[in-house]
Amino acid sequence: MGKGKRPAPSSSQTVDDDAEILLVDDESPHPPRTLGAKTALGEASSPTGGLGPPSKRAKVIGGTTMSKNLKSAAPLAERLRPTSLEEFVGHEHLTGKDSLLRSLLEGGGTGSMILWGPAGCGKTTLARLMAKRTNSVMKELSATSSGTAEVRQAFDDAKNSLVLTGRRTILFMDEIHRFNKSQQDLFLPYVEQGLVQLIGATTENPSFKLNNALLSRCRVFVLERLTDENIRTVLDNALRRITSEGENTSAPSTSEEDQSRQMDDSSTSSLNVQKYPTLPQITDTILESITSLSTGDARTALSLLELAVSSPKSISPDTLLNSLRKSVIARYDRTGDDRYDMISALHKSVRGSDGDAAMYWLSRMLTAGEDPLYIARRMIVMASEDIGLANNDALPLAIACYNACTIVGMPECRINLAHCAAYLAESPKSTRSYEAYNAAEDAANADPSLPVPIHIRNAPTGLMKDLGYGAGYNYNPRYRHPVHNEYLPIQITGMKFLRKEGDLTGKEWDEDLLCNWEWKRNAGNDWEGRPSKADSETIAADAPRVEPSDERVQD
Repeated sequence: MGKGKRPAPSSSQTVDDDAEILLVDDESPHPPRTLGAKTALGEASSPTGGLGPPSKRAKVIGGTTMSKNLKSAAPLAERLRPTSLEEFVGHEHLTGKDSLLRSLLEGGGTGSMILWGPAGCGKTTLARLMAKRTNSVMKELSATSSGTAEVRQAFDDAKNSLVLTGRRTILFMDEIHRFNKSQQDLFLPYVEQGLVQLIGATTENPSFKLNNALLSRCRVFVLERLTDENIRTVLDNALRRITSEGENTSAPSTSEEDQSRQMDDSSTSSLNVQKYPTLPQITDTILESITSLSTGDARTALSLLELAVSSPKSISPDTLLNSLRKSVIARYDRTGDDRYDMISALHKSVRGSDGDAAMYWLSRMLTAGEDPLYIARRMIVMASEDIGLANNDALPLAIACYNACTIVGMPECRINLAHCAAYLAESPKSTRSYEAYNAAEDAANADPSLPVPIHIRNAPTGLMKDLGYGAGYNYNPRYRHPVHNEYLPIQITGMKFLRKEGDLTGKEWDEDLLCNWEWKRNAGNDWEGRPSKADSETIAADAPRVEPSDERVQD
């Protein structure tokens, strides 16, 4: 064999189907090219003798090697996804043996569904496991990067697969709420005919983000945030995988002096127990902190764990904890459920006269970047809805707070908001005006055609006066004493909408809830408004009661 001539892989040489050829030109300044196996072998081989040109040599890169390279580049959360439902952590109400979803999977199908839950709770992983369990073709798209053309192509592929192989296709559409409602109509005929089994994943409330036609064709399964126990299980499973597979090799080495210092530090703290000798920086304290910082998000937990694993083994626990805390940004979506959940929590805290809770939720929203005017507007509503006639100064103060926020702005207007929130929380409460309007609105909607009584109609012209408009109306300021007029339509004369102050008709009495309040909020002392024992028994017998499981207060 002449110098510079290297044999190319012969035709009898076995090459993996997934293998690729790296074509290297020894004389070319350009980087090597990666080609398909047949193309590269044909280019690198000569038609006589199977020897390639002196300057070219073909290297076979196995598909396994490329797969390992791709896997190693993926984040830890992606590399450690569960491979079976038995490994899936959390959501026992969906994946448990007696659950509806598990029964569907055992029957060989899933049907179309919407998975609604926060980020990092396992929606994508669950969809992949369902496809694997039912031996279905898995097609993944995201509404953030795919359009209707890609979706139509996925439907065509699913139809062909069903006709040719008999295998169903699960179309996983991530962030499905990003599609507008007209785009969502594209799914309807394919889902209804069963050509695809749609699994849509969303972090937003499907009732608001998905159209009713699609919702009626899909089951909605709710995934909650993972519990601390779930997150700890995920972390422990990940650490076992890391230590067994040697994935911690990227962590910097530790000198003997550092190891000695770590042993001294660990001996002085019972909290820094090292369960993983090859990862001395991963202690119980670190794992507990990661669990807390992740707030039920497995992806965040594994990302934090990856950061901790790759840190120097000699790093002090305080330094590592500080680094982990700085790498986490509190999630708060000003267009999503988080915003409305927190403003609801603030409103209910004020309604319940819990100033501490009101301050907490106010600070949570402001530190997350909420618009202070949004909070101030809700406080104006609270001033009339919940404080109302019990303190008529509440509404002017709330409006003044809104004006202060407009003039001052953040960060100083947080002081104005805190002032207003504290005042509203500590004010006496009355919903008489709010309830009166709701009752009157029900009456107005019951019959919107009731005429205005003729004696209180406006009579600006002579003709209208001749027709009797305004006749018989007693002008109250004319008299030194009260006079009576009928102001309601005759059909509802005598109806009462605005209750008198102190009128508790229709209000519930729940002795258990009162005792609970006295114990937790009143230092065990009796409520100052508690009646005598005999009166209490009479009130309890007469007052309407609601079962404890029912919702007592609505927003």
